Amino acid sequence: MLLQIALRKKASALTALVTAAAIALLPMPAAHAQAKGPPVLRDTETEQLLREYTRPILRVAGLEKQNIQMVIINDGSFNAFVADGRRIFVNYGAILQSDTPNQIIGVLAHETGHLAGGHLSKLREQLANAQTQMIIAMLLGAGAMVAGTTRGSNSAGNNGLANAGAAAIAGPQEMIRRTLLSYQRQQEENADRAGVKFLTATQQSPKGMYETFKRFTSESLFAARGADPYLQSHPMPAERVASLQEFASSSPYWDKKDDPALQLRHDMVRAKISAFMERPETVYRRYPQTNDSLPARYARAISTYLHGDLRSALAQIDALIQVQPNNPYFYEVRGQALLEGGKPAEAIPALRKAVALSNSAPLIEMLLGQALVGSDNKAYTDDAVRILRAAVAREPEASLGYMQLAMAYGRKGDYAEADLASAQAAYLRGDNKTARELATRAKTRFAVGTPGWVKADDIVAAKPPRN
Repeated sequence: MLLQIALRKKASALTALVTAAAIALLPMPAAHAQAKGPPVLRDTETEQLLREYTRPILRVAGLEKQNIQMVIINDGSFNAFVADGRRIFVNYGAILQSDTPNQIIGVLAHETGHLAGGHLSKLREQLANAQTQMIIAMLLGAGAMVAGTTRGSNSAGNNGLANAGAAAIAGPQEMIRRTLLSYQRQQEENADRAGVKFLTATQQSPKGMYETFKRFTSESLFAARGADPYLQSHPMPAERVASLQEFASSSPYWDKKDDPALQLRHDMVRAKISAFMERPETVYRRYPQTNDSLPARYARAISTYLHGDLRSALAQIDALIQVQPNNPYFYEVRGQALLEGGKPAEAIPALRKAVALSNSAPLIEMLLGQALVGSDNKAYTDDAVRILRAAVAREPEASLGYMQLAMAYGRKGDYAEADLASAQAAYLRGDNKTARELATRAKTRFAVGTPGWVKADDIVAAKPPRN
């Protein structure tokens, strides 16, 4: 399921700042919520695949217990980066453009090299605890500043862009820009070497990393043409790729191929991303009717439901379920299609099946909770509260869960919990004024000192980040 958390806004300015790796994705249009801040995409299927890609690498890097999170950015360019020591940010375009699992795994290995090398150790604890969307917002501000200052200081438009970027990261957020711009060329090469080391230790080929970096040597991700190489935060392309090839090709796993089952899962996720993020005509060019593969059928089914033909989409999804009856994401898409098609009650059985098969994935639980609440059947209210509470406990940054939880509590007549959940949703969206107002009202409904009162008081007392 593709839950779009924030605005579909390009983040291309980031590439001027961050590490020279590349990657991306994560869609889920269960709720096209227009929230303030940068674009973050959520999808259980995609996130699970990325976690499986990174898990062995993090293990050999000694980071397995650090709870490193994958965050998918709504940007079609090929890029990935780290910013705070506990999150790897990936553009959806990186996954879409990676032909094989090994190509994106190589980039993830490079980013893990930055984490393991402590290349961001100067970031303050405040950043480590910051909300994901705030981090991306600050990075976007830094990117605007760099873009404005490197494209020519004589341009009024560029000066305006630089000034806007400066304003976006003023105050305590200035340290992010300084940290990102402090990347040394040697750190990038060290991250390359560490990535190859991690891949070799996990018996994976470093060829994908090399292929990816070589592919983009002529693009802005790795090269700023005409720039002084001594002013670059990353090594210049030719020397970097040559160095990478030299030590990567010596790996005993250089020619090792991806497992066919993993390749299929990779192709399924790419198809899903294409269907959710690209125009229908583009989807059908990538996956024409003559292509009868499972990924092609998946992409066409999603695109069909997104663009209005619910009956045909359900028939296509049911055909997919016949092929893989234990695939939770087929049931998830079926439920999502019905929910967004105005049939929440009919979506419930498919979403219950998806929850069961996915081992109670919290994002899918939120979708089920939304269907239960939307069904307008009060008999489902307690079930919705139970499911949504479990979901937000494991996904505390997903505002959708709190929004639906507030509606469920409201239906029960529990207005104290409804106000608190609404306040939490507003806080996560970055609407601090509304969050404080709702939390203040919630405090008057709870007994002083109770857990609900304490949570509401925390929101009231929270200091919003200075702009």
